[in-house]
Amino acid sequence: MYTAQGKIDQEALLTEYLPMVRRQALALQVRLPASIELNDLIQAGTVGLLEAMGRFNSGQGASFATFANQRIRGAMLDELRSRDWLPRSVRRSARAVDEVVRRLEQQLGRPPEETEIAGELEMPLADYRRLLSDTNSGQLLPFEDLMAEGGESRLDSRDLESPSSRLLDQEKRDQLVQGIEALPEREKLLMALYYQEELNLKEIGAVMGVSESRVCQLHSQAVSRLRAKLNESG
Repeated sequence: MYTAQGKIDQEALLTEYLPMVRRQALALQVRLPASIELNDLIQAGTVGLLEAMGRFNSGQGASFATFANQRIRGAMLDELRSRDWLPRSVRRSARAVDEVVRRLEQQLGRPPEETEIAGELEMPLADYRRLLSDTNSGQLLPFEDLMAEGGESRLDSRDLESPSSRLLDQEKRDQLVQGIEALPEREKLLMALYYQEELNLKEIGAVMGVSESRVCQLHSQAVSRLRAKLNESG
């Protein structure tokens, strides 16, 4: 994909890689709230592709396809984070849940039950579940983004190619896997269906025999447990 002058043929690369942008956008959109438009993801991914074309250095060892894939994905995630669709009050409540989950787990030596979390928060179980539903819309991000607190990544997607960032990323992923293993069985199944089998919320509800809204609540609770665990180890 080089011109006669040895430079990257940008027009040819755009033609070749724009379908990759669309594929990534489609794969991400089906697992996000309905308010997220496909075209917005494609637009963000295209910006990432153009950035990759401008910054790629073949001397660094990585192929352009790998480099571009990281940039496209990172640009889409940046777009999602920038929307910040959770109100600050909901974010504060989500942090309060994280803290209660962490404290109860230390006290009990096991993952706390829903009723125990709601009781510690001094709210009825129905209100606690409503809070879980409110916070879930900002948490349906890809697997590796679960290591982020409040939807904001601790790793800059533009630094993924650096060895130190890759090492930190792997350490967090290892901690995340360990955290998922420690989840209650129901939530562990949900996470496996969502992040490994890549089922959508409706499909997960059918497998688990619960409503789609209940799946959202359980997902939010699992994410809260994982964030508490990661913050504790970090």
